[in-house]
Amino acid sequence: MRGEFPRNPSGCAISGIISTKGRRMTGDIIIKSIALMHDRSNGLGGGFAAYGIYPEFKDHYAFHVLYHGHQSRDDTECYLKENFIVDRAEPIPTRPVAGITDPPMLWRYFLQARPGRPEQRGCTSEERGHSSFGEMSPDERDFVVSVVMSINNSIPGAFIISSGKNMGAFKGVGFPEDIGWFYRLDEYEAYLWTSHGRFPTNTPGWWGGAHPFCLLDWSVVHNGEISSYGINKRYLEMFAYKCELQTDTEVVAYLFDLLYRRQKLPFEITCRVLAAPFWKDIDRMAEEEKAMYTALRQVYGSALINGPFSFIVAHSRAMIGLNDRIKLRPMTCGVKDDLVFMASEESAIREICPEPDRIWAARAGEPIIAELEEGL
Repeated sequence: MRGEFPRNPSGCAISGIISTKGRRMTGDIIIKSIALMHDRSNGLGGGFAAYGIYPEFKDHYAFHVLYHGHQSRDDTECYLKENFIVDRAEPIPTRPVAGITDPPMLWRYFLQARPGRPEQRGCTSEERGHSSFGEMSPDERDFVVSVVMSINNSIPGAFIISSGKNMGAFKGVGFPEDIGWFYRLDEYEAYLWTSHGRFPTNTPGWWGGAHPFCLLDWSVVHNGEISSYGINKRYLEMFAYKCELQTDTEVVAYLFDLLYRRQKLPFEITCRVLAAPFWKDIDRMAEEEKAMYTALRQVYGSALINGPFSFIVAHSRAMIGLNDRIKLRPMTCGVKDDLVFMASEESAIREICPEPDRIWAARAGEPIIAELEEGL
């Protein structure tokens, strides 16, 4: 299939929409937006993240899992039952779509951590790493992350593709609009949707390697490539994160989890770490600002992301757009009442919102942050 398409280094499409009032929208709106950018994909990857889709299980962790065999499923379910109360386990609903062939087994689980967060089972301390999340912190979410890392690293053929509360990722090999109809996203309602059409350049096109990449309630869709992947990966491994999905974008989800959730940096500062100002620009800042950015560069140098990129990072309470420091990939933003849009092309916004109140191009290295209203 690769031979049928020319290499397109500026390919990939991203699109996202959030209602800051928490209004839920059916998935056909985001499918319509990403479908307009069909030519930025090549059929080797597409996917969506959706927030607010499981109100009846809003306090459960919703694990979406990809299996390459029945043994993988048996081993994973045994592991999950040892560590969680499993209130529901079922196949993810799908429908036949001509463009989607040979899908893996796709299951979802609605889980609650057992009281006391039991130690991980099924792999050795060396496989987990001596500083596993459950051992380092009383935060229940750290335990959940440790389980995700263990399954993805130690159970062959099993990959957790999302693990947050009241959200889920739906992805695979195909054009994004086909993936959306395959997963029946028109039957879901969410207050935040993101989407991705992939044109793999440096990494494999496979079901687990499609975007979005998720951890807890983080999800990331990305146009571009990360030339700093090696140093970012090694930095994350110091904090017990493991990259197993064979695609560079995976590090972005883990960096946001590390910096924002675990190290308590605000969204804007987290973005300034990942797309840090150039030293020449820091040198021209006022003294207090210069001291802050100098400290961030010194402390978090290994978290700096190099390479061309535009990201949409979603969280249960926010959607964030971010370009690289010299804007080598496009991103357009728009607003209409309580809706905020982000996309690779203005046309993908106007396709679903013909007359926005405001529309503009994101600036290099400047985060666009849209958050839910307080109290929601």
